[in-house]
Amino acid sequence: MKSVQIGNRTIDDNHPCFIIAEAGVNHNGDLETAKQLVDAAAEAGADAVKFQTFKAAALISAATPKAEYQKATTGSSEGQLEMVRRLEMPEAMTRAVAEHAAKRKILFLSTGFDEGSVDLLDAIGVPAFKIGSGDLTALPLLEFIGHKKKPVILSTGMSYMEEVRSAVQTLREAGCPELALLQCVSSYPADPEAANLRVIQTLKDCFNVPVGFSDHSLGIELAIAAVALGANIIEKHITLDVTLPGPDHRVSMTPDAFQTMTRSVRLVEASRGDGVKRPTPSERNVRDVARRSIVAACTIPQGAVITPTMLAFKRPGTGISPANWKEIVGRRTVREIPVDALLAIGDLA
Repeated sequence: MKSVQIGNRTIDDNHPCFIIAEAGVNHNGDLETAKQLVDAAAEAGADAVKFQTFKAAALISAATPKAEYQKATTGSSEGQLEMVRRLEMPEAMTRAVAEHAAKRKILFLSTGFDEGSVDLLDAIGVPAFKIGSGDLTALPLLEFIGHKKKPVILSTGMSYMEEVRSAVQTLREAGCPELALLQCVSSYPADPEAANLRVIQTLKDCFNVPVGFSDHSLGIELAIAAVALGANIIEKHITLDVTLPGPDHRVSMTPDAFQTMTRSVRLVEASRGDGVKRPTPSERNVRDVARRSIVAACTIPQGAVITPTMLAFKRPGTGISPANWKEIVGRRTVREIPVDALLAIGDLA
């Protein structure tokens, strides 16, 4: 697998899972709220906090309706354009949030939805670009981002494999040096039964890149399961309060819940190990007392030839293993062996 380097973090199977707190548009257009989201992400143990950078008019036509989940969370009296205009991060705000993230020692990322926004993020010095699922087929934008020659994290919600192949090819041919993919289900909240977490390994096998999971489900269970299945990245929405107005708060996690998820991810990834089957240090004492050894089933005289009926197999496991019993049968004793005593190689000629 080809590694991806984002800031001081290496993303691959040999390094800890890269955890992104997706602040998205949960700042509701307010700088102080955005800074508080950065603080919450840092304190929850995330590696990066991610926002969204766009000009609403460059992204959405006036005729675009709201998605059903947006209607459910923000009402249907206005179109998507009007709603999204309130959620823009102007340049000054974007720079201020990036500076605050640097002070909190957490990586600042943002999804750039148009060329001007991508240029701004590049000028700010983001260590990587995130591309949302909605833009997977926006190949001109992908080509523009690829020309920036920075790492890219690409979400694959709503897509067929051929669409993913085309997007990956476009990015690589444009000069994208490092790429990671995210399995994603673009519904809010996402049904756990639709998560299809096995796609994580499918994408790894197909593209030889780190693959993670952008989780829009409620709760932490799917994120934990994804890590157990080898996810290299977890992206999850964070909010200060799930009851705040806005399209994404209700499918986001509070800071406390996000911290619980982060701790669980670290525990699960540590439990995966290296795949080599061997006793662990903590098992050594148990191995000695729980395994069996070859013992004398009766008193065995000096000079006797060992027969199977002379042998029994009992704890502890500090003597000759029962796995080697056939090598003991037929050998002659050099001393008398009391009943129930462990046999030793030195007892035998």
